[in-house]
Amino acid sequence: MISVYSISAVILAYLFGSIPTAVWLGQAFYGVDVREYGSGNAGATNTFRVLGKRAGMAVMTIDIAKGFTATKLAYFIGLSITGPQHSPQFINYQLALGLTAVMGHLFPVFAGFRGGKGVATLFGMILAVNPDAAMLCVIVFVVVLLTTKYVSLSSICAGFTFPLSIVFVFHSSVKSEVLYGMCVCILIMITHQKNLERLLKGKESKVYLFKKKST
Repeated sequence: MISVYSISAVILAYLFGSIPTAVWLGQAFYGVDVREYGSGNAGATNTFRVLGKRAGMAVMTIDIAKGFTATKLAYFIGLSITGPQHSPQFINYQLALGLTAVMGHLFPVFAGFRGGKGVATLFGMILAVNPDAAMLCVIVFVVVLLTTKYVSLSSICAGFTFPLSIVFVFHSSVKSEVLYGMCVCILIMITHQKNLERLLKGKESKVYLFKKKST
């Protein structure tokens, strides 16, 4: 049943997602709009490239928190609407709030609807809904990043890990969660289209977590 509370939660989730962390942090502390440099995206990866590791880590942490917090709103509002937690209805409500936050990150009202690619916010949502699958995604992301130095490829591989893990590892019986996992893959592929083109051409930028050894 749709209520004022559920509508308010969706609006609040969108506003959480719309917080343009990379833009505000860059402008406040560096006098730089990260959307004018690098890949032009207002996300953690481009912040790493343009402003460095410290700023990138701050943006990534806050963007994850946006998705996590928006999804967790279901615990304050959804129980009276959907019934007990872990029920399909409750998970559906969580997914709706999380996806709304992701859309806010992609199209932030506070930054002229020019946002990032939503990977960190997506991860925050996954962490809130299925923390075990989220940790598996982290492992895949880190392994691919350390091996290839490509954040985009790491994000894509981690994105595909989520639906595969909930089906074959955790055996989720909630159809909407499986469908959401498939949507995550599609969304990541769409938002990383240019990255895929650069990867195929060998022109994608690498990110080094540690300083390169001098030769």
